[in-house]
This record gives sequence, structure tokens and C-alpha cells, in this order.
Amino acid sequence: MVNGTGVIAAENHRLTARNLPVAPQPRALFVNHSSVISGAELILLDTVIPWAGASAFLFEAGPLQPALADRGLHTIMARWGAGLSGVRRDSNLLAALPLAGRLLGVAAELASVARGFDVLYANSQKAFVLAAFAARWARVPLIWHLHDIIDDAHFGAAQRRLQIGLANNWTWRVIVPSQAAASAFVAAGGHADRVQIVVNGLDISPDPPSPSRAALGLPEGKLFGVFSRLAPWKGQHVALDALAQIPDASCVIVGSALFHEDAYEARLRAQAAQPGLAGRVHFLGQRSDVGALMQAVDVMVHPSVDPEPFGRTLVEAMRVGTPVIASDSGAAAEILDGGNSGTLVPPGDAAALAAALRRVLDRPDHGQCARAEARARAVYGVAAMQAALGDVIRQSVIFQSARPA
Repeated sequence: MVNGTGVIAAENHRLTARNLPVAPQPRALFVNHSSVISGAELILLDTVIPWAGASAFLFEAGPLQPALADRGLHTIMARWGAGLSGVRRDSNLLAALPLAGRLLGVAAELASVARGFDVLYANSQKAFVLAAFAARWARVPLIWHLHDIIDDAHFGAAQRRLQIGLANNWTWRVIVPSQAAASAFVAAGGHADRVQIVVNGLDISPDPPSPSRAALGLPEGKLFGVFSRLAPWKGQHVALDALAQIPDASCVIVGSALFHEDAYEARLRAQAAQPGLAGRVHFLGQRSDVGALMQAVDVMVHPSVDPEPFGRTLVEAMRVGTPVIASDSGAAAEILDGGNSGTLVPPGDAAALAAALRRVLDRPDHGQCARAEARARAVYGVAAMQAALGDVIRQSVIFQSARPA
């Protein structure tokens, strides 16, 4: 696996010292299938900040389009891309057959656009599959920013074979945010020499003091929060099972069912209305003041039942000094430094989560919180991520230009 970057920066420094021209900024085309802003899209919005003047190819209209425009990107909308996000990533490939014509149309349109660029950068799984064919037809290098764990909990067998086959044969690099995601890619058959780990970065500048709980609409007393889109594998139901065992606490759930998981939201609301929980669970939906909410709760819980490729909310809580309890699967242990920067519990174990919550709510470890905050600021800053990703993009163009025609 490739872990080091900086080749381009070093080469440009050498050329500058000799008064020779440095490598120009490549013409990058960023590709994303969804215009809903979730975790992967937040990373994309940070990634493109140094690339003002570049372009983005989107399958459908939505909040991501104006957000990219605000960062100086020109957005190109696919003619036949609307509705393709409805094909679930864990479904059989046969489910996509009725859309085959439109999928080919988007791939062909993307290939035509890509001929005017130096590199394609696919930021989502569905975007990657079509971008792989488009990059091949347009003869431009392809980078896949993989924001998922490739395993049978998230993807069907046929989808995994397709993804791995395309990645092994048609990508320059597969960027992943953690060792957990890299290991899963290799375990699924991916070539280790394709993978580069670039941890996700966040804005680590200090937040203003949080408003009072009353101003935020939060209850007083012992309070923990779960911050994530609503989906069964995110484990909000486990957090509610744990809350049922702590009668003197309350919980806020921040996030919505973004990707056709409304039935799960209905299940959570029904669970929260049961005796023993009624009145103690507060659904806040999508919020723009996550930093303030993170500061206002006593503990942030990350209760995923399946492995996470990263865990942005872990870093968000760490950077404001809020204690973290997370499922010990996927990248959580990496982010929390094996438990030195937070508490790890077995995934899906409501009793273990309740025990950890009682302990942290009653006796928070302030030293651990200070270590977590220092780690978040030292390791997970957005500038380091932007520099590393910029190097990968530039390296792909140099590699392509060195290949025989």
C-alpha cells in the first residue's frame, strides 16, 4: 500500500531551485453520483478548496451543486443521471438492468467531457463504476476515492467483483481514509499497490463557545448524542436500547434518513415512543450547528454495528473535547488510538454501551479528552489531507504523460 506523498512538491522544489518551470496544475474533473451532502460529499467539499476553477460532473441536481459552485468549481450536470442514486449499493446488479441505457448514456457523456481534462477523480462508488469506463474510453487516469468498507455487509457479491476488477485494472490509485478500509479492499481481492491511505481531514480551527442548551433546544441533565445519517448499520437502535438501561439520561439523535431509509427512521421513532423511553429521545434532523451540539452534549456515541471506513463524527467530537464512546470495529480504533482517546465497546452490544455510558456520564476522563483533542488537531487537519490528495492527483498526470502512446 502506498502511504507516502510529496513527490510532486519535491520535484517542483528541485525545478524551482534550478529556475526551471514547475508542473502546472492539472485539469481535474471531480465526479459524484449524489447531490445529497453526506460524509463523502463533505470530504469532497474540503478536497476541492485548493482546486478553484476545476470542474465537477454530477449525476443529479441538489445541495452539492451550489456548495461546489461556492468553492469556485464549474458544475456539469449529466443529462440522464437523475434517479440513478436509487439503485442500492447492496442490491443485485440485475436491479440496474432497467437503467442500463441511461447508465451507458451517462458513461458516454462523461467520457466526452473527460477528454478535456487531465484526470478523473471519482468520489463515490456509483460514480466510480461509470467513471472507470469513461476514463478508459477517454484515455485519462482515474482516481477512486473509496469512502466505504468493501465487504458483504455493504455490497452484493457481484458488485464487489465489479468494483475490484475495475479498480485493479483501470485505476491509478484507490484512496482510502483508514487502514481498516485498505485492509478490506485487499481482502476483497484488490491489489495492495493500488491503495493509498489519506486520512480524512477537518477544519480544526477553534470553535466559538457553544450556546446554552436552552438556546439549542436541548434538555438539561445527563445527555448523550448520536450524530449520523439514519441507517440500520449506523446503529441508532443500539443507542436507544442502551438508553433504556439508563433511566436518568436523555439522548439526541442528529441526522436524517438520506438514502431511502425512511422505514428505519419510522422504526426508531416507534422505539423512542415506547414506555421507558418516551420523552427522553429528541430527533433533531439535519443540523448546521453540529459543532455547538457536540460541545453541548456530555458524551458523543458512535454505535455502528458494521465496520466504518472512517468516522468523521468521532474527530468532530474529539476536537471540541467531548468524550467519545464508539463501536470497536472498522476505523474507530485507529481514530481513538486503540482506546487512548476514547472508549471502545463491542458493536451491537447495548449492555456494554450502557455500562460505558454510565461510567463516562458519572466520571468523565478529562485527561483522555485532552489527549483526544490534541490528537484530532495533530492528525486530522484538513490542510494535510488537501496536500496529500493534491499530490496524488498530480502524480497521476505525470504517470499518464510518461506512458507510451
